[in-house]
Amino acid sequence: MSTTTVTVTAEATPDELAAIAGGLTAFNEADVGPSGRVALIVLVRDENGAIVGGISGYTAWGWLYVQWLWIAEAQRGRGMAGQMLGAAEAEARQRGCHGAYIDTFNPVALRAYQRQGYVPFGELANFPPGRARTFLQKAL
Repeated sequence: MSTTTVTVTAEATPDELAAIAGGLTAFNEADVGPSGRVALIVLVRDENGAIVGGISGYTAWGWLYVQWLWIAEAQRGRGMAGQMLGAAEAEARQRGCHGAYIDTFNPVALRAYQRQGYVPFGELANFPPGRARTFLQKAL
């Protein structure tokens, strides 16, 4: 009989993370087929080439996931979130995606995403304390 140990850490090695990712990927592919996961990055640069906004996410199983969306404070309020989301969504459609999803706990970002056609489908109360993390989706 083999024995196992359970370890909790705040710092995993790249090999440990790769083992987890590889195991889950193999399980999911056997269960539902390959995800076709491809990174999707949108960058906005100023006249000096400095990054002043961007999106980091990926497409997989016909969906765009917007993991991070950031806009430099001096660039906010100019419709940049909508422009970046539009660019990401256009690329996702080119990749054959039928939907997109994103989450936020920022009320200003929530309104911006809703203006772009994203609709809430779930919420975690007090995440972080005093706020709600809202999950939104949009048909592409």
